[in-house]
Amino acid sequence: MGPLRSVVLAGGGTGGHIYPLLAFADCLRRHDPSVRITCLGTPRGLENELIPPQGYDLRLIPAYQLPRSVNMNLMRTPDRMWKAARAAGKVIDEVRADVVVGFGGYVSVPGYLAAWRRELPIVIHEVNVPPGVANRLGMKFTKQVAVGFPHQPAQAESLRDARVVGVPLRRAIAGLDRAAQREPARAHFGLRPDLPTLFVAGGSQGARTINLAVSGAARQLAAAGVQVLHVIGARNEPVVVPDDLPVPYVTLPYLSEMELGYAAADLMLGRGGAMTCAEVAAVGLPTIYVPYPHSNQEQRRNALPVVEAGGGLLVDDTEMSSGWVEQTVLPLIRDPQRLAAMSSAAAGYGRRDGDEALLDFVYEAVAR
Repeated sequence: MGPLRSVVLAGGGTGGHIYPLLAFADCLRRHDPSVRITCLGTPRGLENELIPPQGYDLRLIPAYQLPRSVNMNLMRTPDRMWKAARAAGKVIDEVRADVVVGFGGYVSVPGYLAAWRRELPIVIHEVNVPPGVANRLGMKFTKQVAVGFPHQPAQAESLRDARVVGVPLRRAIAGLDRAAQREPARAHFGLRPDLPTLFVAGGSQGARTINLAVSGAARQLAAAGVQVLHVIGARNEPVVVPDDLPVPYVTLPYLSEMELGYAAADLMLGRGGAMTCAEVAAVGLPTIYVPYPHSNQEQRRNALPVVEAGGGLLVDDTEMSSGWVEQTVLPLIRDPQRLAAMSSAAAGYGRRDGDEALLDFVYEAVAR
């Protein structure tokens, strides 16, 4: 078929929805600079901070939190949902969209409803098990569902027939050569080029356990010659690190260029969000996953396949402590052969072409 003329992308609220949306938008633009790309968002979502700076048109519509159970009564229950769908429909009509591609988040639902009423193709991309409530509702209107990981169709009945395409990743990550970029990345953070480097990043929420465990082991890590790059999370309280350590321990509230952290690191310690799992596997970075405990365990399900493939370790949040860091992290990060094997295993599980594979899937859906 011919090139797409206009695409509406829907996804917001969290980085897990927005980052793959942006990576896919970049892919669309690489293939056809003339394609019109319009993103749906809400006035309060993180998309307001992330999408406009990348040069994409963001249209704000009302969106509302959904009940946790999904059934067709949702279509009739809240009048405000139809109000949001009408707003999304106006955007779709104005830009003459060929397709709506949704990545989850409450803003996706109005986009799905509006596209369904117009008999437009709908493509859904999902990275979690079970699927998020917005995408579960969207699956009532389309069979064109793509997923990020091979384990998803086997673990969720609703995803049984989904196409595994991988997760769209930014080109700075998908094309990262960690070995080539290691020295300049370490210099960027003021790290030494010759020391084993632990990269700690637990996300903007829920990383307090990790922060306390690693900072509490700062002296033991430094005494063993291990330097640390620690992203605390913008919403977390600062960690207390001794100021007389013999090797660098660098703390940051937030890091937008995660590829620099990945390049600087020999080993990562973090949560098990879908984007983290996809990115570190793609770049072959050995990772210790500490899944967020207050959820439906989707982070554990995200991390387990790459751990089983040999690309990382999995530890419960309740076990994470300074003692655990000293007993487990130190021996691992000082074992280059084991790290190399884990890196190879992670890279073998990960994939870097999720954006291209999703684009192929979208073309097929529109052609149908």
